[in-house]
Amino acid sequence: MTVIDSRSTFDTSIFRQVFRRHAAGVAVVTADAGRGAAGLTVTSLASLSAEPPLLSFSIVATASVWPHLRDAETAVVHLLGAGHTELARTFATSGIDRFGGATRWRRLPTGEPVLDDAAAWLRISIEHRHPAGGSHLIIGRVEEAELAAESAPLLYHAGTFHVL
Repeated sequence: MTVIDSRSTFDTSIFRQVFRRHAAGVAVVTADAGRGAAGLTVTSLASLSAEPPLLSFSIVATASVWPHLRDAETAVVHLLGAGHTELARTFATSGIDRFGGATRWRRLPTGEPVLDDAAAWLRISIEHRHPAGGSHLIIGRVEEAELAAESAPLLYHAGTFHVL
């Protein structure tokens, strides 16, 4: 067993290995800050509060989607189910048109891009953006939600997507 002492020089590769062993739900976050639809796959989604309904997720500061989320007032968080592995891969791949090809999406009446067939989606108003190391923590208040028929979740573990 490896023991970590944060008071000494810390090997971040161990930190990454620890979290590769932690299974996480998979979500896609989309937004449009006036420069076109943008989105990314996240595994850092967390429920913060039921009253008021708040959630959080993080994004690496160097991500191409960061300027969109930095400037957007709202976003849509899509929870992915068992049949969404390719969608998760698409939004995790850099340098491609994530909204082209096989991606099925539309705009909500409020203008945000929403993916068709997600297990659930939540439209959020972005309340806070906090720098956190090389990332940013986004906190959003849920304004609207839609829940599809129940399905098995899509999980991320050890560098790959899995279904329960």
